[in-house]
Amino acid sequence: MIRLRVDPLHVTADALTPAISALRSGGVVAFPTETFYGLAVDPRLTFAVTRLFELKQRLPDQAIPLIAASMLQVIEQVGTITPLAKRLAERGWPGPLTLIIPASAELSADIHLSTGRVAVRVPGDPIARALATQAGHAITSTSANLSGRSPASTADAVVAAFGEDIDVLIDAGPTPGGLPSTIVDTTGSDPVLVRAGAIPWERVLEFLD
Repeated sequence: MIRLRVDPLHVTADALTPAISALRSGGVVAFPTETFYGLAVDPRLTFAVTRLFELKQRLPDQAIPLIAASMLQVIEQVGTITPLAKRLAERGWPGPLTLIIPASAELSADIHLSTGRVAVRVPGDPIARALATQAGHAITSTSANLSGRSPASTADAVVAAFGEDIDVLIDAGPTPGGLPSTIVDTTGSDPVLVRAGAIPWERVLEFLD
């Protein structure tokens, strides 16, 4: 495992080069977000997604969320931004607001369990966005922990969970922790709360005013 110490206030492309190389070869990269550490693979590579499920000991009926560098990256590579999703994204991104949208055919079907709907957000953390930017595509963002265990808010906790089984660990110090992202289904005409989280539901509804 390569451990990269990165300053979130001064993120450079060169600093992330080993992580980008790992993603392109189907590797697993642990990285910080504005809530917890996450695990990234290229969501277009089925073998990488399979490895991620095995690494986390994740049940095969649990979809994997994604993060993207921008709304443009979501539109070009992840799926369809519905009118409802656009209104919420314009107010809630970047930030801990995950939106379920119709999925692009370019994604591995294992990401969304062949449902045709994928969960995605543009995170507030600069390292997470830079990782998606330098990779040139959205990345997975499932929490860096074994399924059913507490999510990791430090790099050492990631190491304790996975040891050398991940390829690259981007260590930017402790993450804020707290609540995970709020998940909202935007595939219909009205928003549906899927998981309560860092952004209160009342605030999500205010985004639509």
